[in-house]
Amino acid sequence: MTEVTASVGTGFATTDMVLNIGPQHPATHGVLRLRLTLDGERVVACEPIIGYMHRGAEKLFEVRDYRQIIMLANRHDWLSAFSNELGVVLAVEDMLGMEVPERATWIRTLLAELNRVLNHLMFLGSYPLELGAITPIFYAFRERETIQEVMEEVSGGRMHYMFNRVGGLKEDIPAGWTGRASAAISTVRTRLQELEDLIFGNEIFRARTCDVGVLSKELVEAYGVSGPIARASGLDMDLRRDEPYLAYGELQDVLRVPVLTDGDCHARFAILLEQTKVSLDLADACLARLANIAPGPVNVRLPKILKAPEGSTYVWTENPLGLNGYYLVSRGEKTPWRLKLRTASFNNVAVLPEIVGGAVVADLVAILGSTFFVVGDVDK
Repeated sequence: MTEVTASVGTGFATTDMVLNIGPQHPATHGVLRLRLTLDGERVVACEPIIGYMHRGAEKLFEVRDYRQIIMLANRHDWLSAFSNELGVVLAVEDMLGMEVPERATWIRTLLAELNRVLNHLMFLGSYPLELGAITPIFYAFRERETIQEVMEEVSGGRMHYMFNRVGGLKEDIPAGWTGRASAAISTVRTRLQELEDLIFGNEIFRARTCDVGVLSKELVEAYGVSGPIARASGLDMDLRRDEPYLAYGELQDVLRVPVLTDGDCHARFAILLEQTKVSLDLADACLARLANIAPGPVNVRLPKILKAPEGSTYVWTENPLGLNGYYLVSRGEKTPWRLKLRTASFNNVAVLPEIVGGAVVADLVAILGSTFFVVGDVDK
């Protein structure tokens, strides 16, 4: 027996309807299912159903040594692979009490910011597409390819870079690479204004995003939402500034943390664009510093079998989509006894039911896209 609720709206009797969006749907950024309860076109309730892409990465960590887990770690958020693998090696280095060469630290910071630009450009192009604007994605992917070329040259990979190692990096940057990277950054910075004018000058985009999907600061704090979504709701927090790691402590004069209080789809998108500009500035600052660092090692020589001492540590980083944390527990073996992963996308999706109530289905798509998540990052 199925129970339905009859309601009266504007003089017409309606019945609540349960509608599934997904798990395979172009508006869900991957294999995500939304179970909606609708009164006509109005959303009464929304239940995100996750797990379709779960492959047990945390358990796979436990049967691989500290060199091998880097390959697993950079895949859950496939748009932020460099930042993901960075979190793992920082956790292991913290357990070992290992000092990384200065040159490696600055190259890591540079590549982390270029990876952040690649992540944000993907959403800057794909989000307008979900609202019906196809042109911005061509602009965004042109800029992505410009940055992607230098990332591919330095690491050999286009998505899963595998460039971090415990104790530093796989190898030094190629000869002449810094000049090509600087040119790429300058090109993207110049062209970014075109993308901004194309989107923010569009009255349809503003109508679809302003005052839509408002997320309060209180809900942000209650659900552990982080990253650009949280800063669009007034939460002034960024680990690069508040708990500096890598070389961010020496980049405080360049690092700006954009914060808005509107908390709507438009504010979330605006924060993403502003963060892209900040990352380009940080990358330039890293290149300038690298020019003044003498050539030297970019890694630490490791034993044939790498074992972390017995104990535990928690290391978190400001990933492109928010806080990414690794809780590592070791029993002195060559494999982690436990490696718990805290991903940004999980919390960012969890708050969705709180902000879509009362929205129409068309606005639901706009709200969902503005939460800037990767399904693999949710499911792990």
